[in-house]
Amino acid sequence: MSTKQDDELAQERLIDLAAEFYDQFAAGEVPRMEIPTRTKTNIVFDEDSKVWVYGDRTSTRSANSVRGARKLLKASYAIEFLVNQLQEDRSSTLRELYYLSESWDNEEAQFKSQDESNQLIEDLEIVSKVTREDFHMRPEESGATLMGPLELREQTRRGEREIHCQKDVGEGGYQIPNNPDTIEFLDADIDFVLCVETGGMRDRLIENGFDEQYNCLVVHLKGQPARATRRITKRLHDELDLPVVVFCDGDPWSYRIYGSVAYGSIKSAHLSEHLATPEARYVGIQPTDIVEYDLPTDPLADSDINALESELTDPRFQTDYWEEQIELQLDIGKKAEQQSLAANGLDFVTETYLPERLDQMGVF
Repeated sequence: MSTKQDDELAQERLIDLAAEFYDQFAAGEVPRMEIPTRTKTNIVFDEDSKVWVYGDRTSTRSANSVRGARKLLKASYAIEFLVNQLQEDRSSTLRELYYLSESWDNEEAQFKSQDESNQLIEDLEIVSKVTREDFHMRPEESGATLMGPLELREQTRRGEREIHCQKDVGEGGYQIPNNPDTIEFLDADIDFVLCVETGGMRDRLIENGFDEQYNCLVVHLKGQPARATRRITKRLHDELDLPVVVFCDGDPWSYRIYGSVAYGSIKSAHLSEHLATPEARYVGIQPTDIVEYDLPTDPLADSDINALESELTDPRFQTDYWEEQIELQLDIGKKAEQQSLAANGLDFVTETYLPERLDQMGVF
């Protein structure tokens, strides 16, 4: 679907939602908007698709209370703003929407916090079945990048341009746009996609020429990955049939970064099938790596221990592999960063650790 078609669909869905409010008024009904209950207790792991999705419980935003009426009023003002934005072919950040509401003529429609405006945009995504990217809404700059043998065509405000993600970019790589669905993949000499958590490790791989030596596309996750990063990773897997592997620190919070890439997150469960790549596999750092390579470590904090114990009951980690790794980590009481591999030399990660681990996983 083209960008223009996406814009038209988004406008249509938003206008239909506003018309639904009007029709409820006209019929003498109390205006309402029904959405899935967005709490942890209403998130279920779909065994078929292997992603997190919302359960059957729903909540109703209704004007039969002052609080509910305010929510619908804010939704109506936000819908009008978004439709105008689409018609003018402009965009705004989530932060800008929060501040823009201060100029709205009804004080009750203004947002009290950015969390409130963010949640409303997510509500509108759910009920309209259109993503915020198609509303032309974007987060603050994520800075996530690609580096590797991929040629693509992207849409810009000045027209189309073709970019090779090695030859046409600097050491920083190609910056992933807010809406990766506007990218067209032209040519790829890629054997696999390597998603890397930290900037330091990403830079080490590029400096050592890992992307060139192994025909690898390096995706910098920049910590917990943004939606755009997860979306382009899924497209690379689904459309180019590329293996995806994830390389993170060896701690429970990094395992959740992997889980977000592979299975989706609770916060964006309504988009899991759009963002998650269930076939993605975890490279490391593994607790077994900490022991095998005698890596420099830090002791597990109480919060780390609690997180690991929670992961033992998390459907995303209920496999023999993850149970073995997590139980080992609890036993040794240690965690390690990706860059701790440098204790064995700056080239160890690209000459020994990753080649051996990827060969072990059957990626090579």
